[in-house]
Amino acid sequence: MDRKPRPVVDLTARCACGAVTVHFAGPVKSMFMCACEDCQKASGTGHSTVALASRADVTITGAVTAYDRPSNSGATLTRHFCPTCGTPVYARSSRAPDALMLPVGLFGKDSTSWFMPTQLIFGRSHRDWDLLAADIPRWQTYRDEEQS
Repeated sequence: MDRKPRPVVDLTARCACGAVTVHFAGPVKSMFMCACEDCQKASGTGHSTVALASRADVTITGAVTAYDRPSNSGATLTRHFCPTCGTPVYARSSRAPDALMLPVGLFGKDSTSWFMPTQLIFGRSHRDWDLLAADIPRWQTYRDEEQS
C-alpha cells in the first residue's frame, strides 16, 4: 500500500448540543474506516470513519461520559461522548494510550478537504449493504493481519 501524505489540520468541532468542543491542531496520524461490530453499534452504520490523532494535539472542552469495553484484540476501548446529546467525541484504546480516535463526521463539511481513508479494518464483519470504494485496502482484522 502506498503511503499517502498525512494532512496537518487545525479544526474545531462541537457536539450536537454545543456543550463539548474538540480542537484538533496537528498532523493526522492515520485515516481509516472500521467495520467491527462495536463500531457498527456505536455509529449506527456499517462502519466508523476515524482520524487518528496524537493526544497532545487535541483539546477537549466540556464534560464527557466514558464507556469502557473489551475489544477483540484484548485491549480496552473507551468511547467518550457528550452526556447531554450523546454525540460521539473520541475513543481511546489501551493499545495506544497516546492516540485519540476522532469520528470524522464530527468535523462536518470541514472534513471534505483533508480526509481520505486509506484502509478498512475488521473487514470480516463488513456488511454487503455498506457500499465502500472498491479500491480501498481491506483487512480481516488489523492491517498487520492477512489481507482480505
